Formats: sequence, structure tokens, C-alpha cells
Amino acid sequence: MSDEYFRQQLEPLIRTVPDWPVPGVQFRDITPLLQNRRAYRLLIDAFVHRYHDAEIDVICGIDARGFIVGAPVAYALNTAFAPVRKAGKLPSDTLSRSYALEYGEATLEINKDAFKPGSKVLLVDDLIATGGTLGAALNMIEEMQGDVIEVAALASIESLPGEGLLRDRGLDIYSLLKF
Repeated sequence: MSDEYFRQQLEPLIRTVPDWPVPGVQFRDITPLLQNRRAYRLLIDAFVHRYHDAEIDVICGIDARGFIVGAPVAYALNTAFAPVRKAGKLPSDTLSRSYALEYGEATLEINKDAFKPGSKVLLVDDLIATGGTLGAALNMIEEMQGDVIEVAALASIESLPGEGLLRDRGLDIYSLLKF
């Protein structure tokens, strides 16, 4: 199956919620897609198909919706999964980075022993918007000497700078859907 097939099946199931969580934000809600068992399976299959032959040591999924995609893909590819969590949610020693959101500020953390230096890392989130969340995660992965093979997301919002900022850092980006 091609990416175009996956796009045609999945895009209609993404709901736009205007003015949430703050006025002016057009929030892309993947919940309807997740509630449709066929569509959710297609979503995971799209990522598994893309990365089936890739050399990946660990998939880092960003809290919380990056877990929904990243963990089942890691399972299907028989590779490790490392959560990148909101501050205060991980036990043990962590690295942390604060970043700006489209509608505020937040901090992410990763366990310092999430992977070994030189590991091939696939970074997964549900959406690329401003690039703040992914940028913070990338900074931590780079500090831990991980080699990010690609940044992957279900969707990117083309009117926001995230995808461009990531490409400016020399990263390969995979985004199944474009809004």
C-alpha cells in the first residue's frame, strides 16, 4: 500500500477543533482516527511499512500521542521504545528541556539511560506544528549522542514553522498527512 492510500483513508478522520485549547488555535484531533479500529491499524501499518527495513535501535515517542503511534510501531519492528515525557513523570535520572508551544510553554524529559550513545533513533510524534516539542526532544537526544535517522509524524501543519525548522537542522522528516 502506498502513502497516498493511507492518506486517503486517514485524513477524513482527523477532526479540527477551533479555538482549543486557546482562541486562535485550530487543534487537529486524532481521536476519531483512534476510535476506528481499521484506521488505527492502517496508521500503524503505514509507519511499519515505511520503517520495516530501516536500521533503528530505539523509537523515542513524545508524550502523549507520540506514544500511541511510537510504541506499537516499536513492537511491530521488534525494537526498543523510549518515552519522552512531560516533566516530573519519569523515574530515575533525566535530562530536561523547556520549549515554547503554539499556546504556552512546557518541559520534556527523557531518562538518561534511554539508549546508548551512537544508537539509531526514530523520533515519533503525532503532529508537527511549531517544532518546539520535537526540537526539545531532539536537543536531548543529541546531548545523549543519539543518531536521529528521521523525525516521523502522522501530520504536519504547513502554515506553522515546525517542519521547516527541523529541515533547517538537517533532519529528514516524514509526515503522512499535511494540513
